[in-house]
Amino acid sequence: MLAILHPNTPLDSDAYRETLHFLENLPGVTLRVHEVQGATQKLTEIYLLGETKSLDRDEITALPAVERVIRISDDYRILGRHKDSLRQNGFSYNGVTFNQENLNIFAGLCAVDIQAHVETMMSTLQQHGQVCTRMGAYKPRTNPYSFQGHGKGCLPWVFETAGKYGIKVVAMEITHESHIEEIDECLEKLGRPTGVMLQVGTRNTQNFELLKAIGRQRTYPVLLKRGFGITLNESLNAAEYLASEGNANVVFCLRGMKTEAGQPHRNMVDFAHVPTVKRLTRMPVCVDPSHSVGSRDRAPDGILDVMHATAQGVIAGANMVLVDFHPKPEKALVDGPQALHMDELPAYLEDIQLCHETWKKRQAIYKDLRGPTAT
Repeated sequence: MLAILHPNTPLDSDAYRETLHFLENLPGVTLRVHEVQGATQKLTEIYLLGETKSLDRDEITALPAVERVIRISDDYRILGRHKDSLRQNGFSYNGVTFNQENLNIFAGLCAVDIQAHVETMMSTLQQHGQVCTRMGAYKPRTNPYSFQGHGKGCLPWVFETAGKYGIKVVAMEITHESHIEEIDECLEKLGRPTGVMLQVGTRNTQNFELLKAIGRQRTYPVLLKRGFGITLNESLNAAEYLASEGNANVVFCLRGMKTEAGQPHRNMVDFAHVPTVKRLTRMPVCVDPSHSVGSRDRAPDGILDVMHATAQGVIAGANMVLVDFHPKPEKALVDGPQALHMDELPAYLEDIQLCHETWKKRQAIYKDLRGPTAT
């Protein structure tokens, strides 16, 4: 069972104390409190765990701080929608809003190589009104002899450059819980010129100890990539691991499934699951067309496959795009052959905006056909 409090309820108010006192004294029930920071308001959710079937829903709804009560299912207890269309989705971080309605673009370097490339990337993004990017400092690789990333050594100049060009959120994959501390210490030392979204790569989707460590910290939101060889349900439960430890500020990323059936693409593009994830959970959904397609192959219509894949995800309602760009792809240390070129950025951004507007128009077309139980 879930008790959702009135928006912006002060935790030191009499209404909150009275409500909490009542709930804490329910027999056989333990509480878990989550705070969700939206763009304009903070929402407090109290999860009642244990013997809740016999509880009087109306009695709990009547408590002074409670707005409404939801009976939740076992699946995705914290991140699930539970057929409640009013549940707040998404969150705000460092001045950027992430929810199931808007769209953020994270174009950048799959792997940080030299400072000049970072400078060019972020400067170009600023020129085109972008405030988010991706920058890989820690790179898990299949081959032990491949470039593993510069690690903490590149963090100072990556973060300083981000601050210089007004980049507010940097998506950065981590592979060990010690990386959280390295990122946090560096940002603190520099005066926090930017923000970081911790990225969990597809290989670590079921690294449960890493998920727990990331979930225990609430400073940084998380971008969780779907596991490339497991079911959607298993990957969504990985996201629930993060939330169950306390951090529900999670974006779920579809990045393609590893199967020979996907050839000639690097992975089988799974962007049809964008609306499915949004229906099952409150998480914003990201698509990663670069790692799905894995090449710069061009269709007969003159459009790159990676751009077609991006359009598929955004027209289906994706809320974030994670995509590889590079000033000199031929010199990239990781995934250069799939990176888009800097002169392709303006058209790419225009295409994405067109697709996002098309998604909004599609919603309007079907608005009158929605049933009374639509969520």
